[in-house]
Amino acid sequence: MKALVLAGGSGTRLRPLSHSMPKQLVPVAGRPVLEYGLESLRNAGIRDIGVVVGGWASAIKEALGDGSRLGVRITYIRQEQPLGLAHCVRLAKPFLGDSNFAMFLGDIVMPGGIAGSADEFRSTRPEAHLLVRRVADPRAFGVVELAGRAVRRLVEKPQQPQSDLALTGVYFFTPAIHRAVDAIGPSARGELEITDAIQWLVDHGAAVTAEEYDGYWRDTGDAVAVLDCNRHLLSSLSRSVRGDVDVRSRLSGRVVVEPGAHVVASRITGPAIIGAGTCIENCVIDAYTSIGRGCLLNGTRIGGSVVLDDATVSSVPLLQDSIIGRAAVVGPASSHHRLVIGDHTRIEIAA
Repeated sequence: MKALVLAGGSGTRLRPLSHSMPKQLVPVAGRPVLEYGLESLRNAGIRDIGVVVGGWASAIKEALGDGSRLGVRITYIRQEQPLGLAHCVRLAKPFLGDSNFAMFLGDIVMPGGIAGSADEFRSTRPEAHLLVRRVADPRAFGVVELAGRAVRRLVEKPQQPQSDLALTGVYFFTPAIHRAVDAIGPSARGELEITDAIQWLVDHGAAVTAEEYDGYWRDTGDAVAVLDCNRHLLSSLSRSVRGDVDVRSRLSGRVVVEPGAHVVASRITGPAIIGAGTCIENCVIDAYTSIGRGCLLNGTRIGGSVVLDDATVSSVPLLQDSIIGRAAVVGPASSHHRLVIGDHTRIEIAA
């Protein structure tokens, strides 16, 4: 079995972070989101993976390389315009050939993995097998209507959903999906929808099944989701202190201090990660915080947050539930707030 990972989206809900990096490389618990998907596929026994990339192709290639670091083989497939998930399948046909394959959206995290689902697909071999999940508001998702485990209908982002079962972004297909993709036309929004291709299979008598996924699942498409995912993944952190921690500092619980990091006169409560080459001085780092590489934090208290590489935060009494972008600078002003704010930024200032 092969896999197709979709990493070409623009990430409009994650602006301004996604102005300068692909959303699939935003880090949670110290690692890019995209790596968790590749790891899930590898643990399901899938090593040959095509990654569909768009405008951020060079950044994703630099981060993942040929995949050997993660135990997989990566073939990059360029999608020049975002013309839909089924369009990605069409572009990937030369790579996929006649293989069965898993399709995985590159901005979702499922730490429980998909190995059991992959095994079920291998043994039962329906033309398509979908992972679904019950959600409070299905209108933002592809919605699946079932009869037992058989899929009867799929609707993309319906205004009046007939079901609360949403597509998770994980699909298993036989080569029959290529015939379906070739048969459909663009939707009203000008895209080749994978839901339309799957519905074509259903309408033509193919076996299409669904399985309700009950593990942790998160689409990391916005800031709230990134912080929630970071919190969940840090909950399973194991303590590892390989950097320098001076005698005036105190580390409590599951704290990771990576090589080359320095912790001076600070208190860190886990779970928390301090990235390689980062300096933490006179700080309080509260639980569920991930600090990236090469950062400088001084005289600051921060908790429940994600700080990306090379950021500087100094003399801030308290930051909570925040995301600080790469090479960002957050610091004091003499008598008033002074802000330089980019497009689509959100700032909340305590009164």
